[in-house]
Amino acid sequence: MNTEAPLPTPEQIRSTLRSVVDPEVGINIVDLGLIYDIRVSSEMIAVDLTMTSSACPLSDLVLADAGSALAKDWPDGPPVNIALVWNPPWEPAMMSDKARDTLGW
Repeated sequence: MNTEAPLPTPEQIRSTLRSVVDPEVGINIVDLGLIYDIRVSSEMIAVDLTMTSSACPLSDLVLADAGSALAKDWPDGPPVNIALVWNPPWEPAMMSDKARDTLGW
């Protein structure tokens, strides 16, 4: 890591993650409510995220896309650790109003 580079804020991380789209529904993972926690330190960018279902066949793709997006925006930043978590279980109430409108809910 370049010690001169400023660390991204959790909100900047969240903004980057808006570029990652869940391929099954076509909505970004932030608006879907899949991001549970973001922690930033000089040693690591850690993101806890979930899927809409534990049976999601594309979870590996979403995790890889999230990691790639963060590495692209902060190539000199600390290593990225993205953890797939299942607690609490995702539910539609976690979506943004924009996502609900897009899905017609």
